[in-house]
Amino acid sequence: QVQLEESGGGLVQAGGSLRLSCAASGRTFTNYAMGWFRQAPGGGREFVAAIKWRDRTTWLYYADSVKGRFTISRDNAENTVSLQMNSLKPEDTAVYFCVASEVVREPTRGSEYDYWTQGTQVTVSS
Repeated sequence: QVQLEESGGGLVQAGGSLRLSCAASGRTFTNYAMGWFRQAPGGGREFVAAIKWRDRTTWLYYADSVKGRFTISRDNAENTVSLQMNSLKPEDTAVYFCVASEVVREPTRGSEYDYWTQGTQVTVSS
């Protein structure tokens, strides 16, 4: 069983930055994917970013809406994935969910992930 612990989030003004982190534990992560989805008030869950790795190869995925502003990275030793969010906009306001799963073929699809956090609120004021 995998446990995910998410941290970060909060309130920031437009143009500011926030960092989300997600620590995974419970197994050895050799062929895995982790990332974030978000859900704005009244909206559905949407893909934000993901990182997938197998052996020494890593792939990164971003939603078009966050490319150039958000950066996803992984700390191998800590089994932690971070999402650095810069140049935040009011439309980035949402609950952000960390996700993880093994052998993910389509990292942008929520149905691919077995593990989800409860989510953390990110609010960007204008």
